[in-house]
Amino acid sequence: LLRWGPKGAEKPGMLDASGGVRDLSGTLGDLAGDALTPASLDRLRGIDPASLPLVDAPRLGACLSRVPTFHAIGLNYGLHADESGMAHPKEPIVFSKASSCLAGPNDPLTIPKDSVKTDWECELGVVIGQVTEHVSEAEALSRVAGYCVVNDVSEREWQQERGGQWVKGKSAPGFGPTG
Repeated sequence: LLRWGPKGAEKPGMLDASGGVRDLSGTLGDLAGDALTPASLDRLRGIDPASLPLVDAPRLGACLSRVPTFHAIGLNYGLHADESGMAHPKEPIVFSKASSCLAGPNDPLTIPKDSVKTDWECELGVVIGQVTEHVSEAEALSRVAGYCVVNDVSEREWQQERGGQWVKGKSAPGFGPTG
């Protein structure tokens, strides 16, 4: 599943076996909310991509729309903590990125004015497809709608050297390309 089209006017799509983009907009409003529930995903699995219109999709958008929260885990990879000169956390470091930072995988990245330490990390994104509160560890994977690649772009000086929350160094427009 993917989203394609001009920025701000993306449509849902499906990749076919030969890498072609197929238009899902006649079947699905967008990739958000109820479209990500198990029932909806089961319905989408039943669609033969070849039955959908093939489109020329010069731009892929962020893989989801209307993302209510974008949570991330910091220092989740031991070698990254080591190279950053930071201690391995005893508990996960949870932080947020503004959902307005989401972008398509090939969208241009604008470095914010006065940025001096722009950096990036490739991450595995986990898409939660339904309301998830007080879920047991055994039930957790049943809430996962899918996975995507996220480029976690950061302004390290703002994040680490200016105190406060990490969100200010993680949330500039375009700092969350997904694909």
